Amino acid sequence: MRKDNQSSVSEFLLLGLPIWMKNQDIYYTLFLVMYLTTVLGNLLIILLIRVDSHLHTPMYFFLSHLAFSDVSFSSVTVPKMLTNMQTQSQSISYAGCISQVYCVLLFGGLDSFLLTSMAYDRYVAICHPLHYITIMNQNLCFLLVTVSWVLSCTSALLHTLLLVSLSFCGENTLPHFFCDLSTLLKLSSSDTTVNEWVILIEGSVATTLPFICILVSYGHIGSTILRVPSTKGIYKAFSTCGSHLSVVSLYYGAIIGLYFFPSSNNSNDKDVIVSLLYTLVSPMLNPFIYSLRNRDMKGVLVNILSRGKFSPR
Repeated sequence: MRKDNQSSVSEFLLLGLPIWMKNQDIYYTLFLVMYLTTVLGNLLIILLIRVDSHLHTPMYFFLSHLAFSDVSFSSVTVPKMLTNMQTQSQSISYAGCISQVYCVLLFGGLDSFLLTSMAYDRYVAICHPLHYITIMNQNLCFLLVTVSWVLSCTSALLHTLLLVSLSFCGENTLPHFFCDLSTLLKLSSSDTTVNEWVILIEGSVATTLPFICILVSYGHIGSTILRVPSTKGIYKAFSTCGSHLSVVSLYYGAIIGLYFFPSSNNSNDKDVIVSLLYTLVSPMLNPFIYSLRNRDMKGVLVNILSRGKFSPR
């Protein structure tokens, strides 16, 4: 909890999405359907991986954690946004706002590290297929997921502790639908130099470095695929990476648009829309990408539906 002399603000006002009031009911229904689809789709992925032994592989192990992260990521922001749209209440408590910042940073960072682990898994599977079982053993998979969680928690906690040390006096209106860290820093009456430097340095580690690792992995994968003499082999290799590449493009495309091409000081609308893309749209599309483009997932789903009940094989 913050001390009273650190901040005179007990709550913040979230302005929400830049949409006309008369269209709010339409958008509320749309976003509610999208959120429910996100939750049900990702939980279905977790369930399919859990109940079918054929999906007990490193790739699907990482995917189950990614699905959980996506559900959590959306659940941190979207329910509050929908509640505010329905009740016309824009307030969020100081503690609620700080908690939201922590969770957004936690699951956003976790997505980045998990996508990197999945890229490494694809790299080993395609570039070193004979050693895949030896390299991607159970211990390494658990280690990669554990490190992803630890790094994400540590990063989120660092930003949160620096945030609660700031003072917020007077202005408490956030032109956003959730408590975004960079937007909160603009409202602070304290010096935010340290916070901004930490964001720059930590952002390089938690976002830029994983993205570079993914690019390097797929650079090696592409080089290996091009040396395959068989067209069928090339197609098979691309099909195993297509789903992951699609998710990576959605996730990092939104982040690049938000942080490398920010909107002007006069308009925050683009930033809000892009934030909606990676907090709701991307997590919603991930289950469709992995189920529609993945033969194993489709096969398991068809088998379960044909049996009419969920039971392990």
